[in-house]
Amino acid sequence: AMEKSYMSMFLLLVAISCAVAKDVGKKETKETKETKPKLPQTLSRGWGDQLIWTQTYEEALFRAKHSNKPLMIIHHLDDCPHSQALKKVFAEHKDIQKLAEKFILLNLVYETTDKNLSPDGQYVPRILFIDPSLTVRADITGRYSNRLYAYEPSDISLLFSNMQKALKLLKTEL
Repeated sequence: AMEKSYMSMFLLLVAISCAVAKDVGKKETKETKETKPKLPQTLSRGWGDQLIWTQTYEEALFRAKHSNKPLMIIHHLDDCPHSQALKKVFAEHKDIQKLAEKFILLNLVYETTDKNLSPDGQYVPRILFIDPSLTVRADITGRYSNRLYAYEPSDISLLFSNMQKALKLLKTEL
């Protein structure tokens, strides 16, 4: 009986985040189709149109280092319902949107070659924090042990407190 409940728990965890599509060809056509007028809007991809988003991982690292702000990276996919659901609550959460102004922000619909950004796999959605010394904060995680950086819409208050934690660490460590 013990094994059975463990198994169903595992299946539940697998179900809450999307498998990552390795089909790059398909992705490119999707992105070229997206012609939205305003540049900031495009970069936000709906995660917060009033916020300033960086365009590339390299730019984000550079800005984090030189502005002494932590970097928050959101990995997601347009056709992933879990990503869409998290994006909606993230964008509508007033306190998160306000707090996000203190971060360098990047959201990605593709994986980078940097293995530090997928410490426990390339699942989406996942959110990582990187401090200005360019260290991925493995100590700022969500609630799922098999997908440490996954968040569900119901985890939005945990994400908010993790953002506060990332800013607090900055003050105490640097």
